[in-house]
Amino acid sequence: MATMFRKAFTVAEANVLVPLLEEVIAGIRERMENAREMADKLQVLDLVWDGRFREAGNPDREEAEQLGRRMATLAAEIEEVIARGSLQRGLRFPQGGLEHGLIDFPTTWEGRWVLLCWRSGEAAVTAWHELDGGYAGRQPIGPEHIRLMGKPPPAWDL
Repeated sequence: MATMFRKAFTVAEANVLVPLLEEVIAGIRERMENAREMADKLQVLDLVWDGRFREAGNPDREEAEQLGRRMATLAAEIEEVIARGSLQRGLRFPQGGLEHGLIDFPTTWEGRWVLLCWRSGEAAVTAWHELDGGYAGRQPIGPEHIRLMGKPPPAWDL
């Protein structure tokens, strides 16, 4: 079977990362909230100046440029936090994951790739789903999953 992911996480390995991932999600959320506040300020300037707030001589031009630069910096910081905190570890944010604090851990179950599913605020990883199952397809992790998930059958060349 071709490897879809770099690593198959065990449930225990995923749970070790939960405290770090709470910090990652908190950092992303803080930066996203700051970016929203700046976007709101830019929108006000846009309304006040009828879209001309960046024209030369406009008294709010410098503020608008500073907001734009800070938003770009925040976007870069968010990308860095995502890369360092999750993507480089082989984790993924599903669609809508950033907004809802969802992170998936690739794992194996019964000879196929599946995903352990964790949501910010949960004390541990307690659910999994098929690759196309999404959050709605979450299933509880039982003792057999804990024992076997993330451990490839001998025939696999991971």
